[in-house]
Amino acid sequence: MERRNGGAMVEACPLIELTGPAFDRGRDYGRKARQRIVKGIAHYARQLEALSVDDAQIRQLVGDYLPVIESFEPAYIEEMRGIAEGAGVAFEHIVLLNARTEILKLGQRPDLRRKLMQDEGPDGCTGVVVLPSASRDGALIHAQNWDWKMECAETAVVLRIRNSDGPDILTFTEAGGLARSGFNSAGIAITANYLESDRDYREIGVPLALIRRKVLEQELLAMAMRAVYVTPKSAANNMIISHKDGVAIDFECAPDETFQVHPDRGLLVHANHFVSPVALSKLKDTGIANTPCSLYRDIRVRDILAPRIGDITPDAVKAGLFDDFQTPWSVCRPPRPNLSSNLSATVAMIVMQPATGTMDVAMLPALNRTFTTYDLASTSPAVHAAASD
Repeated sequence: MERRNGGAMVEACPLIELTGPAFDRGRDYGRKARQRIVKGIAHYARQLEALSVDDAQIRQLVGDYLPVIESFEPAYIEEMRGIAEGAGVAFEHIVLLNARTEILKLGQRPDLRRKLMQDEGPDGCTGVVVLPSASRDGALIHAQNWDWKMECAETAVVLRIRNSDGPDILTFTEAGGLARSGFNSAGIAITANYLESDRDYREIGVPLALIRRKVLEQELLAMAMRAVYVTPKSAANNMIISHKDGVAIDFECAPDETFQVHPDRGLLVHANHFVSPVALSKLKDTGIANTPCSLYRDIRVRDILAPRIGDITPDAVKAGLFDDFQTPWSVCRPPRPNLSSNLSATVAMIVMQPATGTMDVAMLPALNRTFTTYDLASTSPAVHAAASD
């Protein structure tokens, strides 16, 4: 399904259903998403080439990093090997899609690490959770705007993973990735957004995409939260975990320590800066220089939704995430150069209702208000326009 809005061609994410053991599931994934995986690899490869990073360096860096992934979850290595075989690409490139800059920023070359940190730009986002007590129909809503490179609108997929030994999963991610935003059949949901601190990239940690996947594999909320809370990370990150029955905690993660932010009157909104007083008393937030709009994006969404506490609907959440105050430095970001000169945009708006098993996704929502609904049950995606509420 393609929609033309404002001169831009916007294509809905394909839904890819996966079953079976890790390697077989990965191989099927690679085959079904081959074109998008190859496109994503090419996109990042062009950036690496500009930084004089060759395949030999990539293999070395990935090889140094694999023991960290192996100790966290060996099945992820097998799944990524399967994806590589199915897509007909190098295994190292699939690891890079799942580790993004973590591997390269922790490489042996400090000069490369500095260049990558300057070139990459922030992976910004605005996340929202509405607890059942604050929603109109008593159902939890967990949503997010994903702000990243505009090109990634062409490489995103939605995975529906059928598990024989755990909950089924519905997750939006870059093609070749194991998870990003999503929820599972146990009612656990997760979104994540960029943070930056003065503790980042000192030690090797588990790639963030793999932590998100681990969360979505859990039957129990306590184990999902544990995966975020205790797993060492390479850099700061914000992860919001919710449960359909009315629990949500925002975890502001430094590489070696985790801080909590809780909902206020059933509403939780987070952008790309630390807000925990405990966190701010212990570390330096170094990300605001790259994402100054973060300072008001969470305020804007909260102010839009707060008057409706007790009567908030998914369409109301979408309206908050469509906010264009101070565009292009807005909650819903149209394509624009960021401070690193990359073409940045709100790549996707994702609105999840774990209790009903549905996920609404609009690609490039500043240009396109057409949503595709994906269901954890065996139904085909449905396309609909954003409604006013």
